[in-house]
Amino acid sequence: MAASLAGTLAAVGLVALPATQAAAAVPDGFEDTVAISGLSSPTAAAFAPDGRVFVAEKSGIVKVFDSAADPSATVFADLRTQTQNFWDRGLLGLAVDPQFPQRPYVYVSYTYDAEPGGTPPRWGDQCPSPPGATDEGCVVTGRVSKLTMGSGGTATAEQPLLTGWCQQYPSHSIGTVTFGPDGALYVGGGDGASFNFADYGQVGNPCADPPEPAGTDLSPPDAEGGALRSQSPNRPAGQPVVLNGAILRIDPDTGEGLPGNPFASSGDANERRIIAYGMRNQFRFGFRPGTSEIWSGDVGWNAWEEINRIADAGDTVAENFGWPCYEGDGRQPGYDGANLNRCESLYSGAGQDEPYFAYRHNSAVVPGDGCATDGSSVAGIAFESGSNYPAAYGGALFFADSSRGCIWAMQTENGQPSAARIVPFVTGANVPVQVLTGPGGDLFYVALGAGQLRRVSYHSGNQPPSAVATATPSSGPAPLTVQFDGTGSTDPDPGDTLSYAWDLNGDGSYDDATGPTASRTYVEVAQVNAGLRVTDSEGATDTTTVPVTVGSPPGEDPVPVIDEPTGELNWRVGQTVPFSGRAVDPQDGTLGAAALSWRLAIRHCEEGGGCHTHNVQDFTGVSAGDFVAPDHEYPSHLRLTLTATDSDGNTGSRTLELYPQTVELTFSSSPTGAMLTVAGTEQQAPFSRTVIVGSNNSISAASPQRLGWLNMKYAFTGWSDGGARTHNITAPAQPTEYRASYRLCWFLNPC
Repeated sequence: MAASLAGTLAAVGLVALPATQAAAAVPDGFEDTVAISGLSSPTAAAFAPDGRVFVAEKSGIVKVFDSAADPSATVFADLRTQTQNFWDRGLLGLAVDPQFPQRPYVYVSYTYDAEPGGTPPRWGDQCPSPPGATDEGCVVTGRVSKLTMGSGGTATAEQPLLTGWCQQYPSHSIGTVTFGPDGALYVGGGDGASFNFADYGQVGNPCADPPEPAGTDLSPPDAEGGALRSQSPNRPAGQPVVLNGAILRIDPDTGEGLPGNPFASSGDANERRIIAYGMRNQFRFGFRPGTSEIWSGDVGWNAWEEINRIADAGDTVAENFGWPCYEGDGRQPGYDGANLNRCESLYSGAGQDEPYFAYRHNSAVVPGDGCATDGSSVAGIAFESGSNYPAAYGGALFFADSSRGCIWAMQTENGQPSAARIVPFVTGANVPVQVLTGPGGDLFYVALGAGQLRRVSYHSGNQPPSAVATATPSSGPAPLTVQFDGTGSTDPDPGDTLSYAWDLNGDGSYDDATGPTASRTYVEVAQVNAGLRVTDSEGATDTTTVPVTVGSPPGEDPVPVIDEPTGELNWRVGQTVPFSGRAVDPQDGTLGAAALSWRLAIRHCEEGGGCHTHNVQDFTGVSAGDFVAPDHEYPSHLRLTLTATDSDGNTGSRTLELYPQTVELTFSSSPTGAMLTVAGTEQQAPFSRTVIVGSNNSISAASPQRLGWLNMKYAFTGWSDGGARTHNITAPAQPTEYRASYRLCWFLNPC
């Protein structure tokens, strides 16, 4: 599975990583700096015409800053009660009215913590079992609202514009809300379906998708649920159209579909809003400046991430990008194998609008780009416009992948972004979930993992130096004489000279020594962060610190301990896992439960590769509790982190990796060699898969197909477990074989 926003926020999974990171790498001449920090899981930002900066946090908080240089935030709106902040769900989209503040409106899109037709809060920021997040699912919806700013500069009213997007499973939720050049409001939301199996509504159908009522499992060939919600404009006449997997063009004051939309004459209000559909999780999209083109990143499942192009958002053509029947430029095996009417009609008819660009999950976007290939979640779309960047970046498309931690620039050729001209732009970013342009035309990005809004600027004139310092020795008993060396500092501009200023006592003032080297004798036991500031001949500066430990100073940070579970646990899907812990602080002593917080995350790994992280749930202010082990494709495991915070705000964390109990399942056929599909991947039998015990897996046997050395046609007759040709299995604790049987087709017994 691709990271869920996220997955990344699957795959946008949303991802949670430590708040500290090494500096991201950018091309020569560029600088990646912090614009706004101290944010809590930021998901989106928007620049207002009057200079204010709005930032959305996943929990449901909207903050406003007077400018990008303002370090202090005001809470503009608190939507936490109605927002479900769980897994990849939360407050995910943000836009400011183009005529702000004359029109004092801010627009938000968030996971609405209510079942269809219900009221919030239904679940809170959790999903109990039953129903289980990845079992029957905690069903919620999505909402787009208009917030009105009052005279005090904060929101005084919320006007819901649109509620829909039924979501059974905890990813592929709501996404972008943005204005187009025509003044219309554009909105996107995901399919709300399972990321573990080919989902067509076979697990309870709680969204009441056709042709059966809610509570009735759907089955092929006429199922219209699960991921097939993304194809709802193609449903038979009379069946309701839903908003999942679509991009909408609506009135920013009423939420109604606008005249000129492709389905403007439809009797279905939802259909009247849709201008494009057939997407899995188009978490981020945006307009190419000077055009009515929409460029959208669609988070894929097993194989591909897509960038799709809508040539004219205001025309009467409704693009269909094919999900779930297609992924990338080919058929999606999990849904193809189910022989679903909705997909078969595409295969035999119009097909899909193919992606403008797609990249495989196990391949580099650009060879040698330095970005990991252990997960993929395309999570940002923006265009260069009005910057001082070098000419090669003029009009370039910037796109981010939150799982890989990278942003690339697709530079133009003949005025259009070219897949043949992609270059890495930011590598090592800490979970970038949005890219956007801001003051000066610079590229900004929201680093969810770092809790920051960051800015990438270009120094067309003087470039700042880079400070590097060492301390020898860096630790030892008192008195300790330390030699400091800053000669590794550099400046990229030829002819620039550097001056040096040292802060050797760690008080923040660079007034203890000058010159490229310095020395100090420390006589008291202490932990000191010595600092170096270098300044070039044009006045540009950079700083760095180097820690010095004198003797054995008492620690300042609390020390947490996880009592249970232990690393010996091997969990199964659906298993209730209790946890408990404590913490001691050198100054405060034993800390109470209010000082403790827990985070449960999934580490999704690639065979022989690295892992990326999906935040699942937070538990705040408790010393003990429990969670239900969620379902996820293997290889993956759980990560449980306990963080303690003392009265001075110092923190300490302890992390425990929890690995699942797995089982090997074998898939075979009679006669041998049939093409079988498990989850979304097709393979020739016999083959084996390692899965987590208790996991839910969709299996399918294509029929008819040609088998044997004579290449004769065979028809499916049954599975060894008695299931239908396409059905779901729960992984048992013991190794098990699933055999698909076929019979020969001939004129007396045709297929």
